[in-house]
Amino acid sequence: MNRRRWLTGAAAGALGAMLTACNRLTTNAGVQQTLARAEGLTRRAQRLVVDRKALAQEFAAAEISRDFRANGSISPGDPGYRALVESGFADWRLVIDGLVERPMALSLAQLRSQPARTQITRHDCVEGWSAIGKWSGARLGPLLDKAGLKPQARYIVFHCADTLDPNVSPALGRYYESIDLIDAYHPQTILAYDMNDAPLAVKHGAPLRLRVERQLGYKHAKYLMRIEAVADLAGIGGGQGGFWEDRGYEWYAGI
Repeated sequence: MNRRRWLTGAAAGALGAMLTACNRLTTNAGVQQTLARAEGLTRRAQRLVVDRKALAQEFAAAEISRDFRANGSISPGDPGYRALVESGFADWRLVIDGLVERPMALSLAQLRSQPARTQITRHDCVEGWSAIGKWSGARLGPLLDKAGLKPQARYIVFHCADTLDPNVSPALGRYYESIDLIDAYHPQTILAYDMNDAPLAVKHGAPLRLRVERQLGYKHAKYLMRIEAVADLAGIGGGQGGFWEDRGYEWYAGI
């Protein structure tokens, strides 16, 4: 028994030492810079070998998942958002601003009148699960053209209504995401208001969520409130381009 306890303790100690070493390694500034360069190389390589307008695989209606898992925020408690839910999103507006010539604030009815697309695609989560759903929504590219991007605009930032981390400032705790103009103008990049032929449920991001089908699930921001065109990402949130990216995830999550 003493030997077993010793072996168990030794194994636990070794694991702790390994985790400590891994933590020191991943938080090392030099390692972080190397990983960032590798991410940039991955993005450039994928863009080189894959057509910028190549479509993500689409599926038949019979392949839609019976249970499409709701992940992340499923019922935001932010007072402003709860008020919108109670009103049936009657007062909700999607703001499009930043580096645009014609800032806009669109109601859900106005969004439904914009050029749209319906697609049945697979959602791939970084946690390892996938599900297939049918999405309908306004195409992002034509909306950006309508707002008129200024020449300096390089990225599109999606500001959301849900606070994932209440222990930090709102700028750091509220969910946000970003993509570049290549993905923004991809034909399958839409602002989805319907899922499986019904208006989005709260757990899936009502009233509007991003679908950027060639990216992993955390890029598909829910509870959209504002779309901002920017020249760089340094001044947004923690400066890495998204809520999870500020916490170590990759900005370019291409699949």
